[in-house]
Amino acid sequence: MPQLEVDGAALTYDDEGPRDAAGVPLVFIHGWTADRHRWDHQMAHFSQGRRVIRLDLRGHGDSTGAGVRRIAELAEDVLALLDHLEAERFVLIGHSMGGMIAQTIALAHPDRVAGMVLVGSIGRMTYSRGRGLLMAASTLVPFKLFVAANMKRAFAPGYPREEVRAHIRAAAGTPREVVMTLYGAMRAFDVLDRVGAIRTPTLMVHGYHDIQLPVRQMLRMARAYPNAIVRILDAGHELPVEKPAELTEVLDWFLTAKL
Repeated sequence: MPQLEVDGAALTYDDEGPRDAAGVPLVFIHGWTADRHRWDHQMAHFSQGRRVIRLDLRGHGDSTGAGVRRIAELAEDVLALLDHLEAERFVLIGHSMGGMIAQTIALAHPDRVAGMVLVGSIGRMTYSRGRGLLMAASTLVPFKLFVAANMKRAFAPGYPREEVRAHIRAAAGTPREVVMTLYGAMRAFDVLDRVGAIRTPTLMVHGYHDIQLPVRQMLRMARAYPNAIVRILDAGHELPVEKPAELTEVLDWFLTAKL
């Protein structure tokens, strides 16, 4: 497991596939309380023919480091890794919070982003009154219950309970300070009024049953994008693990047809 020291964190990453392959590298960015293994299916598929990079964000998975208060700071970590790996241009593929990071990079460095895929992600955190009250109350309960309450909502009805429990256990292994500071960073994230400046081809893949970041919020964002393509899958918020093969198929189509 190679690591890169970046601003007090040791970022664990994978860099696989042929470097001389046609096309720019694919960069996979996971979401809040997850890790780089969310992308195992996609890594196995795409690394057969092109360069693929993924990382554990600071404080997640096998990476160290404290939480940060702005999504832009996580974007700086990703860019530091890509600079270290001499990846000048790339396709960004981000799930949930990872999609927020991807949008931040695309806005700051449009010349470097050849394409972007937002999986279960949005440009502005918006809560209904009811959900806002629920989320505020959940921060007052013990940490493991807070994580469990959020993870249970992330899967579509009928997803195997044992697998949900396994993801809850893994998420609860993320340090409390990292989880809570990034929770605040996501709540403060808002680029919706700026995404019209993102001209790179963009695919938005969302789960029909996503109640964490509902489809209607993604569709509101899609209207602001000049070059957005939308695909809805029969899943909840955790698309990379709920529907890995279907997600890979959609990504394959986008990379072949639009880039």
